[in-house]
Amino acid sequence: MSNNIVENLRKEIEAFKADVQTEKVGHVMEVFDGIAKVSGLSDIKSSEMVTFPAGQVGVALNLEEDAVGVIILGDFSKIKEGDEVKATGKILEISVSDSILGRTVSAMGAPIDGKGAIKAAKTYPIEKVAPGVVTRQSVDQPVATGIKAIDAIIPVGRGQRELIIGDRQTGKTAIAIDAILNQKGQNMICVYVSIGQKDSKLRKLQARLEDGGAMAYTVIVSAGASEAAAMSYIAPYAGVSIAEYFMDQGKDVLIIYDDLSKHAVAYREISLLLRRPPGREAYPGDVFYLHSRLLERACRRNEKYGGGSITAFPIIETQAGDISAYIPTNVISITDGQIFLETDLFYKGIRPAVNVGSSVSRVGSSAQIKAMKKVAGTLKLDLAQFRELEAFSQFGSDLDESTKKQLERGKRSVEVLKQLQYAPVKTEHQVVTFYALTKGFMDDVPVAKIKEFETGLIEYTETHAKVFYKDIKETKMWTDKGEEQLKKAIGDFKASFAK
Repeated sequence: MSNNIVENLRKEIEAFKADVQTEKVGHVMEVFDGIAKVSGLSDIKSSEMVTFPAGQVGVALNLEEDAVGVIILGDFSKIKEGDEVKATGKILEISVSDSILGRTVSAMGAPIDGKGAIKAAKTYPIEKVAPGVVTRQSVDQPVATGIKAIDAIIPVGRGQRELIIGDRQTGKTAIAIDAILNQKGQNMICVYVSIGQKDSKLRKLQARLEDGGAMAYTVIVSAGASEAAAMSYIAPYAGVSIAEYFMDQGKDVLIIYDDLSKHAVAYREISLLLRRPPGREAYPGDVFYLHSRLLERACRRNEKYGGGSITAFPIIETQAGDISAYIPTNVISITDGQIFLETDLFYKGIRPAVNVGSSVSRVGSSAQIKAMKKVAGTLKLDLAQFRELEAFSQFGSDLDESTKKQLERGKRSVEVLKQLQYAPVKTEHQVVTFYALTKGFMDDVPVAKIKEFETGLIEYTETHAKVFYKDIKETKMWTDKGEEQLKKAIGDFKASFAK
């Protein structure tokens, strides 16, 4: 019997395998303002996640010779000197899934809208190398924003990065929200990243999107003003990771960063706390890289690499219209054009307050349908000439006929481009309006009645120029038959409008 026991013991000893688990463990040297200095994590990677005893997550940002600078994502008040810190071996990542649509999440992807948990399909790293040139395709499909001044003069294409820049309270967010509202039925998913905004503003914005039925295809990523700077730093990268999840399915995504000025300030705060050397305007030297590696991830991929696109609308706030400051010039050089909103125009009642002279799209008419290209081709030049003539005509009373005609056309163009907030205009309606404007049908309509004329014209032509509308929707360009029908409809409407 004793032999059996010995035999069994021998078998068990031979079969025994030690399951050794290694953990990288360090200790907190000091903690302050959402930053922890940690010792003992000698072989940690940059942007690797670490965990603290109370469950908080941190990210290794500064890899120094004798310590690691960690930013703490969450409440740092419970972390104290001497606490154990464990490296996870994972680069910072966010949970993504189709069920994230219609939800408001934190910078870490956790739901903050009180609608319950989000079922995660997979995780995506927050930092990722942008798609290479070989995988990309030229931008030639429009993103219809529903804003006449943009769709006609500064067109945006799928896969483009178009900067919205201007002073505080000039309608930057309004343009972004209008663009989201106009994507209904356009086969476009939207991601709105709120960086350092007040919670009250975010709630209003969310309610506006819900009223317009836009939350069904929108995700809101929020890092509030009351949260730590680390959350504002992470939020845009979390947003673009969600966008990449949908792009990888071959879908088109529109992402709005509101705004990257606050993002740069949050990064400056973190960097100065981590003792990085300050450079121009106290920003660290790599602040350009901070935004370039974020915005380069917006692109249009070719079919061989799965198709899909990410269109980016970064927002930058200027001080007293100074677009030559450090952060504005940085982002201007990264993007494919900018929409410049001017305070003076805003206070004159020209809204959206787009300065046509300073705004540009480097994709241009490639991002327009043929019909829009045809009717809006000369509009930017006409408006620029009007601004010059307007300034000149204030000093001279004797103007020749052609100059007077140009001034009158310019006044009507400015009036046509005015638009109410949260009232995006369909592309086919824009084409009809610009056709009537550029072909001279509005030249004898009083400026004060232009808006009334435009509204009535759209209603009338929808009924009496059905062939034209059908052409625009199906072939993106009108036929001779459609144009004849439209001309007759405009003529008939003008005759009834004059009465």
